Amino acid sequence: MEPAEEQDAGNHTLPTEFVLSGLSSRPELQHLLFFTICFVYSMTLIGNLLICMLTVHPTLHTPMYFFLRVLSFLDISTASVVVPKMLVSLLSEDRSISYLGCVTQLYCVVFLAATEWFLLAAMALDRFVAVCWPLRYTAVMSPRACLALVLLSCCSGKVVSVLQTAWVFTLSLCGPRRINYFFCDIPPLLVLSCTDTSPYEKQLVSATVLVIFTPFCLILLSYACIISSILKISSAESRHKAFSTCSSHLTVVTLYCASGTLIYLQPKSSNSQDAKKILALIYTTVIPTLNPLIYSLRNKEVKGVLIRVVAVLMKK
Repeated sequence: MEPAEEQDAGNHTLPTEFVLSGLSSRPELQHLLFFTICFVYSMTLIGNLLICMLTVHPTLHTPMYFFLRVLSFLDISTASVVVPKMLVSLLSEDRSISYLGCVTQLYCVVFLAATEWFLLAAMALDRFVAVCWPLRYTAVMSPRACLALVLLSCCSGKVVSVLQTAWVFTLSLCGPRRINYFFCDIPPLLVLSCTDTSPYEKQLVSATVLVIFTPFCLILLSYACIISSILKISSAESRHKAFSTCSSHLTVVTLYCASGTLIYLQPKSSNSQDAKKILALIYTTVIPTLNPLIYSLRNKEVKGVLIRVVAVLMKK
């Protein structure tokens, strides 16, 4: 099915819709992919909703769990922007997505990804204050300061997403409107451009460095100070306890950094498109599922609250 087009005032055509190629063109894999991704998406929703509910518990009313609750909400949103349309496409021959739907999906994906990165930097700041300035922790990481950091992360993500989306859709798109991807993202959309995208690709690399590596450098700086402070602690048990509060966050940062940089630092590499699909699937679907496991399995406080909640429910 070829998407419809409409003529603008010039010599170019404006697409009214695009066609997503999906994860695989092999018919025998469609149902297997559907049930696998449906299961993973269900686990994403259950795990992150559980984190959101558990962190409301009075014993978890600390800045770290406030940020974790926001991260879980962003993970749910990221998966929900991409996965439902992908599931419909796996079971339907109609893989079209409207022009407005594509714009909206790209905006949301970029907004959520950028916001998560800035939020991870805020979480690193929280760990820095907790370990390095424990006596000033309550004063520095006040509820107002935590809310300000979350709002700053959202505003930063919004600026990035507005600019990236506007730049992509001001490019002249020509030829078949078939996107070799399973959702509207920057790299596959650049392939459809009939104009030179080199300036934009340079800008995209710069934006990737700004959005990923600037927070990453702040995270590294925070953890350099944290490690320095931990090494000064005389008790081995205290050192282990201090570092264990940071290990989950470091694991999540590593997962996001590895997949994000591999996807966006070479935006128009057609040779690695299948690899990028896998990376994008990990970024948008698998990592949001892993985050609740990473934070709950390695966190005694979360496990303790979960056990108490389950015990109360079983008594009822």
